[in-house]
Amino acid sequence: MNVHFTQLAQLKDARQQTYKHTLIDRLRTQVSFDAACCTSVDPNTLLSTGAFTESGVGHLHNKLLEYEYLHDDMMKYDQLVREGRSIATLHGATQGQPDRSRRFREVLHPAGFVDELRVPFMYKGSCWGFLTLFRHHKQPAFSTEEQQLLEALAPSIAYHLRQASVGLCPVPSTTAENEMEPGVLVLSDKLSPISSNITAEQWLKLLRQQEGIDGSSLPAPVRAVCLRALSTTLPPIGQASVTSTPPARLCIPSADAGIPWVTLRATLLQGGQGHIGENQLAVWFEPAKANDMLPLMAEVYAWSERERQIVQLIVQGFSTKELASELHISAYTVQDHLKAIFLKTDVSSRRELVWKVYSRFN
Repeated sequence: MNVHFTQLAQLKDARQQTYKHTLIDRLRTQVSFDAACCTSVDPNTLLSTGAFTESGVGHLHNKLLEYEYLHDDMMKYDQLVREGRSIATLHGATQGQPDRSRRFREVLHPAGFVDELRVPFMYKGSCWGFLTLFRHHKQPAFSTEEQQLLEALAPSIAYHLRQASVGLCPVPSTTAENEMEPGVLVLSDKLSPISSNITAEQWLKLLRQQEGIDGSSLPAPVRAVCLRALSTTLPPIGQASVTSTPPARLCIPSADAGIPWVTLRATLLQGGQGHIGENQLAVWFEPAKANDMLPLMAEVYAWSERERQIVQLIVQGFSTKELASELHISAYTVQDHLKAIFLKTDVSSRRELVWKVYSRFN
């Protein structure tokens, strides 16, 4: 099990795609598989912030995303995270009868795969990515020993995937780029582009470069927010309704030093008569604001829900007395929370905390 995953964290110039690619290469020395996909996600929404997909399964990636968000099936990643399951295989989940899964019948089996293994990468209770491995029909199902090995490696991988997501982003410069107009992209409900402004095209180009895909493909984060927007309006096929679905919004790191983080949002535009084929989706891109980044910062610095509330109010300029009044707690309790926040965030004052929020992520 001496795979040296910690060495990946020392590649300071490596971005997420390099990490994911190298990760899959290292894993292949330990476990046999015919194709793989490694996806980083927003820990608050579980939406994809970027994916590295090997050529053997690249043509299936978009279809698999649709099944993840729009169809009811077994072993979906949000289910694995919600249930606290660290690993699962299709062969195991179906008791050796994978054709019980619609995803298997309609996507995997026609492509020649016999088993699928899924690992949610969890670090301190938050999910930072997913790993999906596939095996062809001529290969055996994933063994218990192989699952145990991947399960043991998963926490270390999760930590370094988290670092690749948030630890290597440049401090933004104060350029006019931060004042650019929002990018707007309109697509059909089949995710075919209809129209866009220049800013949206610039963002799409940048995200495609980061993901290593051609100009005709939608980046995984754009596809993910669109599918989430569709799923919040239309219940997944085979499922009566959706409950507590996170919003169609996520923040992703950008390769642009002027704007290191971008916020993507999507919404469904209803057609004239409300038919599915007449609906359109609107996606917009904006430099991430402090309030957009606070949920992610809360995950990064392990703030409690109360600490997150206090930071949000501090950013708005609340004094200790105002914090106590707003949250219905004593000033002494506020001070105790502040000490914990300062310790976790490695600052020593409110001013440093606010600076860290704005200079790091705004």
